[in-house]
Amino acid sequence: MGNREDLLAGARRCLEEKGYLRTTVRDIATASRVSMAAIGYHFGSREALLNQALFAAIDEWGRRTGGDLGAGDGTAAERYAALWTREIASYRTDRWLWVASVEAFVHAQSSPDLLALLAAGQREGRRGVAAQLTGVPEAEVAEADVRGLGSVQLALMSGVMIQWLTDPEQAPDAAEIAAGLRALAGRLEGKAGTAGPVNATPSTQEATDRVRRARTSRGLDELVEPTEDLGLDDS
Repeated sequence: MGNREDLLAGARRCLEEKGYLRTTVRDIATASRVSMAAIGYHFGSREALLNQALFAAIDEWGRRTGGDLGAGDGTAAERYAALWTREIASYRTDRWLWVASVEAFVHAQSSPDLLALLAAGQREGRRGVAAQLTGVPEAEVAEADVRGLGSVQLALMSGVMIQWLTDPEQAPDAAEIAAGLRALAGRLEGKAGTAGPVNATPSTQEATDRVRRARTSRGLDELVEPTEDLGLDDS
């Protein structure tokens, strides 16, 4: 390998061992066995080198874990759960990658160039996950699916990743994520058997149920509206 490739490999090693924010120019030079001056010559700055190394690692992860939901055995729901099983497994095996990504996001708030790169990656990510969910090539994904399916799935991935990095013992598994989405969809559709009407908070619904049980036990047939019973209004 040449100096450029050695620097990229060294930067990746530093990301794995020290993260994005704590890696210094000297760390990269030591890991790559290349002079510090070579970083400026080939990449312009430590940040630019780390960004390239990080995005290359993310691309590698995407190629390794990709695959649309139309492939494989089982129902669509089972394949969706399998997708989450792979995703969650990567939060353990590739933890350094997700920690470095979060650190890069924090740093980007004071780095317009990095923020622009992350924004572009996010736009590509929406389209990529929409293609994965629909089984349609990225170039053919409908814009409504990119903005709808892609945005929501990307938000889920980011949120679940943060939960796994923060508190893996209590973070949701694949089955719980799928069940939660079904429950949410049921509430949005107002289907029977869900946890109450969409405009009722869980605490309001639980309190309403307690009032109903109490009144039924006293033989009262007519109930006033829950907001009157509980001292709640519609605001």
